[in-house]
Amino acid sequence: MRFIPNTDQDRKEILEFLGIKSIKELFKNIPEELLLKKNLKIPKGFSEIELVREMRFLSEKNADLEHYSCFLGAGAYHHFIPAIIPHLMGRSEFYTSYTPYQPEASQGLLQTIYEFQTLICELTGMDVANASMYDGASALAEAMIMAFHITGRKEVIISRTIHPEYREVVKTYAQAKNLKIIEIEYENGITSLEELKRKVSDKTAAVLIQNPNFFGSLEDIKEIERIAHKNKSLFIVAIVEPTSLGLLKPPGELGADIVVGEGQSFGNPISFGGPYLGFMATKDKYMRKLPGRLVGATKDSKGRRGYILTLQAREQHIRREKATSNICTNEALCALAATIYLVSLGKEGLRRVAELSLQKAHYAFEKIKEIDEFEAAFASPFYNEFIVECRDAQGVNRVLLKEKIIGPLELEKYYPELKNHLLFCATEMNSKEEIDGLVNILRKIK
Repeated sequence: MRFIPNTDQDRKEILEFLGIKSIKELFKNIPEELLLKKNLKIPKGFSEIELVREMRFLSEKNADLEHYSCFLGAGAYHHFIPAIIPHLMGRSEFYTSYTPYQPEASQGLLQTIYEFQTLICELTGMDVANASMYDGASALAEAMIMAFHITGRKEVIISRTIHPEYREVVKTYAQAKNLKIIEIEYENGITSLEELKRKVSDKTAAVLIQNPNFFGSLEDIKEIERIAHKNKSLFIVAIVEPTSLGLLKPPGELGADIVVGEGQSFGNPISFGGPYLGFMATKDKYMRKLPGRLVGATKDSKGRRGYILTLQAREQHIRREKATSNICTNEALCALAATIYLVSLGKEGLRRVAELSLQKAHYAFEKIKEIDEFEAAFASPFYNEFIVECRDAQGVNRVLLKEKIIGPLELEKYYPELKNHLLFCATEMNSKEEIDGLVNILRKIK
């Protein structure tokens, strides 16, 4: 088409060229009952000045985290983002880079991905990591498929303490491979070990666990690993709040075969739920089964250090029948943010973030427990999220929002048996004054 039609004459010429009398004929295959019979409620076009004014007006309706206190986590966490991250990410060679198939022209991008992989290995205690996945949910689902390819078994055990939306993605992936998903219930906020022992069998490809889990509780990783490996099943650990690795022992040191998770906490804003970045790491012996891209370090003909995509041909991402996965594009810009975050904070900085998150969450938990209207739901140890039961969860959040506080998650949506249960979260961003203010408001709610 040589132009975009702007006038009636333009549209008439296009219709004549197509051999039809009206635009409606283009959509004749759409059932009549699905067609809109009225005009869309779209306002007239704006000038740039009017548009900026309108967008500013709309944005003021958002709950801005700079002016609201946030006690909501559940997979998206409000952490401090050092100024160095947006400054470096704003460089054009980073934010305009896409596919590094030509290594001679992509050394900078390839190096950032390689450094990201290295940091993920150090954090998880695993041998090899790939370039970032789409998000934590798809990373977990890809790990399940990877376990199927390794073991040849077609049953997967997944705990109900895993993020419910992650479980939905896993189930969607499983349908395509005809895999059977078996869910394990929880007791006192953690996976039921007795039920797990009963349901793991020689048909089990993998056991999937989240730690800290969706309730914020810490799972008995060592015992779950023993149960999984006793039946020669793979043990997969998902980490949705990775700042916890500043304090907790890496899953690789506890026997995990594959470690996946969500890297949003590392220098990426909440951004209404994305884009985020999933990570995946595994043992050396499974590296050829890793989905997605893998960047390796090598030397050129002059002995200089260089970086290149390795172990996979481009056809991996094109020919579905030959591919171990259909994951192709990575989240390199988000992974760069995570890399800068981890390098700028260092080991001690990450440990400090984790300590502050832990301390503030436990301080808030102890204070809220003192209120007659609120009761602790579980007694299991937790990191920076915890659950309390109240009389009216929706009412609590309505009051908090009026006070410019983004309140906890109402769990009934995902767990009907947990009606009027609230999942609170605290990070280094929550000051003592904010927590005390939250508690004072909760005391007044009847």
